[in-house]
Amino acid sequence: MITPYILYSDGEGNIYEDTSLYATGREGWEAFPIPDSEWIELPEGGSLYELPGRRGIGIDVETGEMRLCDKGWAVAAFIPPAHTGLYLAAYETEPGAPTLPLFCYTAAGWEKDKFYVPAVRIEADIRQESSGYDEVKIKAGVDHALQAYPHNRLVKHLAENCALTYHCPAARNYFLGRWECPIPSSPACNANCIGCISFQPAEESIVSTQDRLQFKPTAAEIVEFTVPHLETAPYPIVSFGQGCEGEPLLMWETIKEAIIEIRKHTDKGSININTNGSKPDAVEELMKAGLNSIRVSTNSAREDIYTKYYQPNNYQFEDIVESIKIVRKYGGWASINYFVFPGMTDSVDEYEALRQLIIDTDLNMIQWRNFNIDPDWYLGKMGITDVGQLIGVQQFMTLIHREFPKVKFGYFNPPVERMLNFETDFAH
Repeated sequence: MITPYILYSDGEGNIYEDTSLYATGREGWEAFPIPDSEWIELPEGGSLYELPGRRGIGIDVETGEMRLCDKGWAVAAFIPPAHTGLYLAAYETEPGAPTLPLFCYTAAGWEKDKFYVPAVRIEADIRQESSGYDEVKIKAGVDHALQAYPHNRLVKHLAENCALTYHCPAARNYFLGRWECPIPSSPACNANCIGCISFQPAEESIVSTQDRLQFKPTAAEIVEFTVPHLETAPYPIVSFGQGCEGEPLLMWETIKEAIIEIRKHTDKGSININTNGSKPDAVEELMKAGLNSIRVSTNSAREDIYTKYYQPNNYQFEDIVESIKIVRKYGGWASINYFVFPGMTDSVDEYEALRQLIIDTDLNMIQWRNFNIDPDWYLGKMGITDVGQLIGVQQFMTLIHREFPKVKFGYFNPPVERMLNFETDFAH
């Protein structure tokens, strides 16, 4: 059984364990003991963060009481793609502490010379394993693509910004000639997400983690590099809608034109869109043109929680539900990109809302993604003081899986081959 000790940072880049305290986890505003069975070794590609201005909360090894670790700053873990965190790092924030950047903050601990995190591997796909990236080969792929498409602004953006500056896993995979190829398409957006990773107002205390696409690609630019990818890559997907852009449905006419032209040249692979699902009519036009799958992002299946976070312009929560229904009507694959925030995602109210969303839409898949946001900042911005009765993220997943065994669990958009023969790895 695993009962890790709490970690703390000395403020100078060094992390230590405090053997007088067991690590705890956070759900909503509260700290809780973490069941021994929910700890796993920190996966390869994971890393640890110092949380300045925050003191970790642990369980005293001798008394069993919760108390603060006063030896240094709290520590959290980044867990790599394909893994979903079950608890946030538990800490008490001191006055004047800086707002944390837009990353995930999973609890972490130390035992027997290993770091541990409360998490599950939700996806077997290896497409974003850190060990699978060879920097020399990526750079060679970038150079080759820039020579092959010297006038393509989109390839240049994917190369210089996404792959080489932000180290976007999807962009790096494209330049390695494999799997899912990203297609940023829209510089504009019709939502004002609190935790937007590509645009933050100047007056905000956080900054976006990357700069947004600055131009509108043409259909010809899109077709030029995506057709060869679909023709030659293993398990190929091309995906509109990326973290470095706005909302792709605002460019649906261009996307429709590109899809039609792509399918004139190849019938291989699948065409996907990652979207907020705000324009059902546009989604229907894209399905008619040959779109294969959609992934709709949401922080919640509850309309009020969704609306507070997304702050949508000229669309409503019911529009995203309708978009999913349309994709299913045309026989397409529909996923939600579900932002997991322990203490909000696993509430009883959220469970009932997610059940209803699955029933109403005939959803194919839930992609259980870690929510990249400062927990205090998020709950404060949302005005959440009481999260209600909680189930626990692991139990939440288990209940959904038992009631809806046909709904697949994962982390990535599946290629067409996997859509036809998808085995969910979640068996808890």
